[in-house]
Amino acid sequence: MPQNKKNFRPLLLRRALIVGGLLLLLALLLSVGAYLYVAKSLPKVDTLADYRPPIITRVLSDDGSVIAELFEERRIVVPVERMPKQLVQAFVAAEDSNFFKHRGIDVLSIARAALKNIEAGGIVQGGSTITQQVAKSLLLTPERKFERKFKEAILAYRMEKRLSKEEILHLYLNQIFLGHGAYGVQAAAENYFSKDVDDLTLAECSMLAGLPKAPSRYSPYRYYERAKERQSYVLGRMVKEGFVTQEDADAAGAEQLQVRPRVNQHLVNAAYFTEQVRRYLEETYGKELLYRGGLEVQTSMNLKMQLAAQTAVQANLRDHDKRQGYRPVQSLLDAAEEEIFLAEQQAAFLEKPPLVGDLIEAVVSGSDAQGLLVRFGEHNGVIPWAAAAWAGPPQVVERGVESSKPRGQHTRLPIGARIQVGITTLPAQGAWQLTLEQVPEAQGALLAMDPHTGQIQAMVGGYDFRTSQFNRVLQAKRLPGSAMKPLIYAAALDKGYSPATVILDTPLIFKERMPNGQIKEWKPKNYSKRFYGPVPLRVALAKSFNVITIKILEDIGVRYFVNYARKLGITSPLDEDLTLALGSSALTPMELARSYAVLANGGVRVSPTYIDRIRDRDGQVLESSDPADFPSGPQPGQKLHGQKRTRVITAETAYLTTNLMESVVQHGTGARAKVLNRPVAGKTGTTNDLKDAWFIGYAPQLLAVSWVGYDQERPLGHKETGSRAAAPAWVSFMQAALADLPIEHFPVPDTIEFRPIDARTGLLVPEDSQDVFIEAFAPNTAPVRYALEEKTPQAQDFFRLDLDEY
Repeated sequence: MPQNKKNFRPLLLRRALIVGGLLLLLALLLSVGAYLYVAKSLPKVDTLADYRPPIITRVLSDDGSVIAELFEERRIVVPVERMPKQLVQAFVAAEDSNFFKHRGIDVLSIARAALKNIEAGGIVQGGSTITQQVAKSLLLTPERKFERKFKEAILAYRMEKRLSKEEILHLYLNQIFLGHGAYGVQAAAENYFSKDVDDLTLAECSMLAGLPKAPSRYSPYRYYERAKERQSYVLGRMVKEGFVTQEDADAAGAEQLQVRPRVNQHLVNAAYFTEQVRRYLEETYGKELLYRGGLEVQTSMNLKMQLAAQTAVQANLRDHDKRQGYRPVQSLLDAAEEEIFLAEQQAAFLEKPPLVGDLIEAVVSGSDAQGLLVRFGEHNGVIPWAAAAWAGPPQVVERGVESSKPRGQHTRLPIGARIQVGITTLPAQGAWQLTLEQVPEAQGALLAMDPHTGQIQAMVGGYDFRTSQFNRVLQAKRLPGSAMKPLIYAAALDKGYSPATVILDTPLIFKERMPNGQIKEWKPKNYSKRFYGPVPLRVALAKSFNVITIKILEDIGVRYFVNYARKLGITSPLDEDLTLALGSSALTPMELARSYAVLANGGVRVSPTYIDRIRDRDGQVLESSDPADFPSGPQPGQKLHGQKRTRVITAETAYLTTNLMESVVQHGTGARAKVLNRPVAGKTGTTNDLKDAWFIGYAPQLLAVSWVGYDQERPLGHKETGSRAAAPAWVSFMQAALADLPIEHFPVPDTIEFRPIDARTGLLVPEDSQDVFIEAFAPNTAPVRYALEEKTPQAQDFFRLDLDEY
């Protein structure tokens, strides 16, 4: 029996070894099979050698400034050579201290993480290497499954065989998400420190390296103390790995970081312009290339002009709104709501501190001898009574009283009322100096273009793109009113009229039988409701007389003018009746700018453009307006924008109309523009019911159109004409836009003749006569008779005096 036991034990051991070996072989075979099965479906690591992640499409102004960024992931790819050595070390120390030693998988780290997770009873630490993180981010889906971890390990091993450590770091540091929309270290450096990556300090590097674990939890904006704790951990790891000394780590940890984003105000100020660019890019290239392809789009927008246009439109609309009075406040806060509002506002100020010129919300807290007292964030402010005079001035009442403006009394502002204020000073201490503001109800638009090339240099489609994306330059069809008159006068000049033609300004009555048999009368009047008798064409346009324009249109023919307007570039439907003389057909500001540009460009029509060049991420030109970009001609996938220049009216007519509009500025309704102290031609536009106000004008180098009106059409207010409501924005813009341009005179065609005339009769006078006026004429249209030979004109049945004899 003992002998049998001795024989049995070796047999049992042999069988156990055989079974164990078979199980081991089976496990090995299963592992190999699993590897072969999984490996067959894995993506190729070779694709990472040509790393082309989604990157930003940038829209540039004419000087190369970034005015828009279009992206799904805000990523700016930079080479590892540009990154500070301490930045790389910080990420390695925090995320994968054995990165430079392992071959893609760190078994010790996995084991250590497993123990930590078992002790904690949950997942508190990961064991993935940087290489595994790159594999997961670029080649796999993010689900938490064993199969994905197995694939991740295989790919990490393959990547280590195929790529260098520096190449893997390049992928990792450009791909990783670091919070607040930033992908990669360059975007994060801009987001948090308003810096380029190569300018980061050790303190900033270590804070960024603390973000991958949980970007939202350790956000320096929202949770600065948490971010500092995480930074301290990273610095400790760097010391342990020998990357920095304890002394350097302590100094970096003690540094108080200035966390602030790189704010590009151009993104807001250019929004209407860039939205039009975005729409074109999406229609032409599709969303994939637009938001992920890294296009570079060079536009014609002049940044200085765009900023001036935005400022002019907003300031003009605020001024107009103040003339209409202060409106009762709609938002009233109780004490608890006020504290919540102020706390939330202060949190927002940490990310974007308020600056001089900003418009912000504030809460009324009282008043004293100096002015209206308010609170915003953690600050106190005062609105001097003089800065609030336009509102009444307001009277502060106790919390809970309704905000109102009883007839003949001051506007009531309860404590707790949310109001809009403008910042005028940033004091070192004490109350901030503010102005009382309110969001305008009216809207405005301003378009500026080079009339010779058609390049749009500024476009503002409304008061604020963030509250209304409707681009009124391109999409709003409004009645042009008197702004149509220069086009009618140009058509008349081509029909034989001259600037000296005298027309009788006398009452008109038009009768029309309605379908029900009733007779409807139309009695057009001038804005002043007066009539002025014999008036030269030049004066009639300068003073914007309605009746004379109607008579001219009746004489030259409505159908003739409609066709003429089409030549100039107006495409909207036009009413074919005499009300067209008063601007009764709706047009867009772009259409009016295009038609006036013909006058400014010597009779040649050009098409408005806003894109000069488009490059792909590799620098290849896809579109351009410069033939030099395509020395061998455009290839497949490339496009050359050729500007078509079409002469549609004579140079003489264009000059004479421009010259007439110079009189509008010097002696008529456009007098506000005289402040420019340079040759400019312009015309106001006002509809009979004051629902639309316009000013359109140009210097030799630049044309601009300004419009003001309510989206839901209603009168702009008492005497809110084009001169008062729209011209100030035009003047303010042109003062800034033309400041660096030389003073030029409008070129005079060689065929233009100048003659001394009597301005009252339009007839010739000797050059040494008193009150002589030198008038311009197209060939063969100057008068041949002298005023001395004629009697004073008498009213006649027809309104144009002896035109055939001039």
